[in-house]
Amino acid sequence: AAATPAAAPDTPQTTPGENWLTGSIDLGYRWQTGVGGSFDTYRSIVDLGSGPKLVGADFTITDPKHRIFDQIDVRAYNWGDDPYQTLHVDARKKKLYDLNLDYRDIAYFDFLPSYADPLLSTRGITLNEESFDTHRRMASASLDLLPGNWIVPYVAYDRDSGSGTGATAFVSDANSFPVPNSMSDRTNLYRAGVRIELRRFHVTLEEGGTTFENNQDLYQPSGSTNYGNFLNPFLGQPIYLTALMASYGITGSSTYSKGLFTANATSWLDLYGQFLYSDPNTNVNYNQYDTGNLVVTNEILFYTGQQFLLDAAAKSPHTSGSLGAEIRPFRKFRIVQSWLTDRMHDTGWANSNQILTDLGVSAPTAALLSSSLVNNYNREEIDLFYDPVPKLTLRAGYRYVWGDAGDAVLPTAGLVGAEQGKLSQNVAIVGATYRARQKLNLSGDLEVAASDGAYFRTSLYNYQKFHAQARYQASASLSVSATFLLLNNSNPLPNINYSELAAVQESLSFLWAPQGKPWNVQGSYTRAGIYSDIGYLEPETLTPERAIYRDNSHTATGLFSSRLPHYSGLIPTVTAGGSFFISSGSRPTNYYQPFAKLLVPVRNNLAWFTQWTYYGYGETFYEYEGFRSNSIMTGLRFSR
Repeated sequence: AAATPAAAPDTPQTTPGENWLTGSIDLGYRWQTGVGGSFDTYRSIVDLGSGPKLVGADFTITDPKHRIFDQIDVRAYNWGDDPYQTLHVDARKKKLYDLNLDYRDIAYFDFLPSYADPLLSTRGITLNEESFDTHRRMASASLDLLPGNWIVPYVAYDRDSGSGTGATAFVSDANSFPVPNSMSDRTNLYRAGVRIELRRFHVTLEEGGTTFENNQDLYQPSGSTNYGNFLNPFLGQPIYLTALMASYGITGSSTYSKGLFTANATSWLDLYGQFLYSDPNTNVNYNQYDTGNLVVTNEILFYTGQQFLLDAAAKSPHTSGSLGAEIRPFRKFRIVQSWLTDRMHDTGWANSNQILTDLGVSAPTAALLSSSLVNNYNREEIDLFYDPVPKLTLRAGYRYVWGDAGDAVLPTAGLVGAEQGKLSQNVAIVGATYRARQKLNLSGDLEVAASDGAYFRTSLYNYQKFHAQARYQASASLSVSATFLLLNNSNPLPNINYSELAAVQESLSFLWAPQGKPWNVQGSYTRAGIYSDIGYLEPETLTPERAIYRDNSHTATGLFSSRLPHYSGLIPTVTAGGSFFISSGSRPTNYYQPFAKLLVPVRNNLAWFTQWTYYGYGETFYEYEGFRSNSIMTGLRFSR
């Protein structure tokens, strides 16, 4: 896109004859040549279709007289039923307002045939019982008033919504049944505040609120029989479902207050902090009606119909805050200290009523539950930085993480009555950064942690993490960078026995752009590996088992770009390259995506472009999930 001429420091100026509109727009058409193999896997990973497209637009509108606005910037990409569509607009008038608008539309499809599919091994039926076909739409708008002043009021609004259909499992005693469902949700965030920006002090005060709604419906029409995932009879009787109507709705609202500050208190001391308090409220309504031959296993009660109603509500006051400081007592010595706390205390109740029908006899049951959840999380860290020589920085630090969590449900009603958890972790940190002029930069950090408690079985417990990075400017035309990451984690507690999690990642990338040459090359390569071994209880029999997972992968990307011989002052360009992913281990997978693009100027403000892309995916153990496809895009670029 053509660059906007530089503005004067105080008042934007427009020279006579300057274009009020500058930028470019790409319009094209994509042909998707057909998918060989699994179309559901293609949609889950790529999901590009045929048809006319707004490939991209990036332009600027200026008002030479600066009446309502000085400048408007617009960016839009991938419109035309693509899975990720974006639109962004910035409008501003100097010292009066700054308006930002953003919109995103994401098509999210997930139907991997091998995932959540118990029917595949028992009856040879391919059905992902946790699949969905949804659209997620996110929009935001923010307006800053009097930008550039020391007091800047602002207002903002954000909306996140989704809707679609899918499949899920309706779980009953002794069996579970895959059924279709529909879902929708929406969240609105309203906020307003003021920023106070002084030379050595900054404060932001904000007040806001949210509203939330989530709905889901499960159904199976009457007149058909769903035998579920388990065909074995229970006490000699088959368990099946003949009709289902179930729906739940969740609504919630919250208000919050937030404040943050940064301050350069003295030449040797910087301070910062943040405080947030919110008070969410949630209400739940659920109703269910189902028929079939079903059972309550703990009472050995078979029934032919069920009606279940539930109302629930919860309050969850939430407080979080953080404080930090950077102290520079000496010229080559810095101390950075931070503290964070997050506290949520939840109370709720639930009232349910159930009617079971067995051969015309109704057996109503009612339950009233109250619950509480308390979670306190704290973290404190101190880091020391020392520069013994101008090119070297040494780091030493210590982090302590602690907290507690507990929940209770009364009466127990078959649920766990009370649980307690403790979090306690000590982490030692060392690191160094070396800068050799402007050509070489080396850095590395090592964390070693020991824990006395963790909330989750797979949390980081006793771990060692090392990260190193190097950047080298070999010449004016060649730059190289490399990274290395190593993580080892284990939890030796007898009831967990997370014996090992080992992960390693190595990557190398380069950019070669010879001066005076019409071409450049860039590329990257990453090798990653992970190994995990953890014990678990097999769900049906509760017998101890081991879950072992191993994966070793190679990922490479290359890109070549070159200008072709010019004609009539116009220069065509060609770009070619692609990427591939190959893995071995528990789930061997390969994925290839080469492409080539040609851009040919037709005249000064018009160019023709075309692009070819190939998609190839395969799995050794799940060959039916593989696919291959070609995509061809062609169109015109208009610029001004």
